[in-house]
Formats: sequence, structure tokens, C-alpha cells
Amino acid sequence: MNGPWDVRAVCTPRCAAHTTEPLPLPGTARRATAFAGAVGRALTAGPRLADPVRLRAYARAQLAALSVGLEVRGAATGADPLTVPGAAGAPGTLIALNHISWLDIVALLAVEPATLLAKREVGHWPLVGGLARRAGTHFIDRTSPRRLPQTVRELSALLAAGRSVAVFPQATTWCTADQGAFRRATFQAALDAGAPVRPVTVDYAQQGCPTTVAAFCGDDTFAASLRRVITARGLTVRVTVHPALPTAGRGLDRRALAGAVERVVLGGGRTAGGGGAGGVRPADRAGHPAGRPGQALGTYL
Repeated sequence: MNGPWDVRAVCTPRCAAHTTEPLPLPGTARRATAFAGAVGRALTAGPRLADPVRLRAYARAQLAALSVGLEVRGAATGADPLTVPGAAGAPGTLIALNHISWLDIVALLAVEPATLLAKREVGHWPLVGGLARRAGTHFIDRTSPRRLPQTVRELSALLAAGRSVAVFPQATTWCTADQGAFRRATFQAALDAGAPVRPVTVDYAQQGCPTTVAAFCGDDTFAASLRRVITARGLTVRVTVHPALPTAGRGLDRRALAGAVERVVLGGGRTAGGGGAGGVRPADRAGHPAGRPGQALGTYL
């Protein structure tokens, strides 16, 4: 535990397992070589990597090198299926995903190169950390919870400027897509900016069957996780895009908004829309309105 903003990991490396026989050594070596080459080409792109078209291409090349399939499901269409279309000057979209693996980040960038908000440790991960830094990721120092209100303000400013930002509200990884609670802080930024929220579910399958082989949990090492992914047969990352939740002018509070998005992403309820299961409630008019960035730290968590 790095501080009160952190979440204790419940899943461990023992959760991660193949559902089919691992790839033999010759095939593993070919994939490892291909992946190292794909990452190397992305890192040598320098500042050009920030270009969305280029970044998407590099992320897809990395998935291809690992022989990981990408399946995008849901109603969203177009070049940027995660961002909610809006008029000129409209805020960006807060994209909220569950978190299973470092591979989630590569898959997200392969679908739509949104700005990432990630824990500081991600920037130090081998290979993927360099990609995340060059992609313009905003890193959170979870050992300094006093910075949380400032982080919320910065995130709100990005959204208000029209930037779409992807966040992992669980604050840690889980081995499957139906576990973990969503922290509330990032949803306050969406409310402050009047930005819509796009719930997204990420899960993994091997040869069509659910698998935990891509999980990167607890005190697992990146090398061990990468080895499992490289040796996984028929691995596919599935990105399910759910209908967006509007926030502007609806008098929502972050607790209800976070809960509604959590239920959609984790599959525990219907898609949020207008009350009822999975819905969001207005702020309590009797003295508990939607929070503001100047409030005490505890109200964000």
C-alpha cells in the first residue's frame, strides 16, 4: 500500500493461468523478437508518437507481434469509437475502464489513442512504460494524496479543453472483468467539466473461452506477465463499448455516477440512463450537492 489513495491487491500472480497449452519455445522466440522490434520502432518515433494515427498503428503492431487479437464490441462506430461526438468547443469524454493487465493500455491505444491517466509506476514498466510516456500519459503519484484535488482540477481542465481522457478507476488490477470497486475522484472531474462518461469493459479470451492469462496482479513482475502473454495461444482482448452517460446539466453527484459506471463496466446491472438499476441520481438538494475540487480529500475516495 502506497497511501490512502491506493487499493490493496486481492488478486495475485496465482490467479493468472493459461486455459490452453502454452506455445512451444520456437514460436515463443519468434513472438518475443517481433514484439521487441515493434516496441523499438515505436520508441524511436520520438515526439511523432503523439500523433493519434501513428500511435494507433504502433499499438496495433504490438498486438499483432504478440499474436493477440483485438475485438471491439458495442454500438460505437467511427475512427474514434470511444469519444462521444460533440459540437465545436464541447468537452472531451471521460473513458472509464476496468483494469486487468498492462495489455489493457496497448489495447486501448489500438482502439482510440486517448490521453491516459495512470499511476506513476506505469511509467517505469519496461517497454510499455516508454510507450505510455511518449503517448502523453498523465501520471498520478499515489504516495502524495494531498495532490488529489489538484489532479482532479487538471483532469477537468483537459476534458473542458476537448481532450478525451481514459482512466482506470479501480486503482489496481484484477484477474477478471467483474471485480473491484470504482474510486470516485475522476468522476468529479467529468462533472466539473460537464463531460460525458464512456463506460468500457476489457476482458480476455483464449480460443473463445474466458482466460486470466493476461492478468498482471499483486506482486507479479512485468517479465513474468509478458512471458505468459507471449506463450498464450489464441489470445484475444475484447473491448466492449457501452452507451455514454451524459453529465452536463443533470445535477449528478460523483458517488452515484461512479456507482452507475461501475455497474455497467463490471456487468452488474443495466446500462445507466434515467434512474432505476444502473441509473444515476441527482445531488441531494438538502445540503449534499455534487462536490467541488476544494473539498476534503476523503470525499473524493
